[in-house]
Amino acid sequence: METINETIIEAQVVEALRTCFDPEIPVNIYDLGLIYDIKVGADGNVAVQMTLTSPHCPAVQSLPAEVEGKVKGVQGVTDAKIDLVWDPPWDQNKMSEAARLQLGMM
Repeated sequence: METINETIIEAQVVEALRTCFDPEIPVNIYDLGLIYDIKVGADGNVAVQMTLTSPHCPAVQSLPAEVEGKVKGVQGVTDAKIDLVWDPPWDQNKMSEAARLQLGMM
């Protein structure tokens, strides 16, 4: 049986998530701070805890499905579970420095 390297898979999942964008803000969801947690199991199952900028975000149906598809597309991932949470609520402090620079907030 092939050994899963959780650290490598997690890094590849992060890169895959950087290709997903919030439809209202031209920044990827990882740098936007919408991804709260990524757990990679030894069996290749990945659990992602994420939020959206608002419960009224127009992407409430589409973005979690897109995230699931991107995660499942990473080599070594056997399954993905996306948990959409609202606590803690997202705010601009969760954005990376790169995202703030991109949006002219620094």
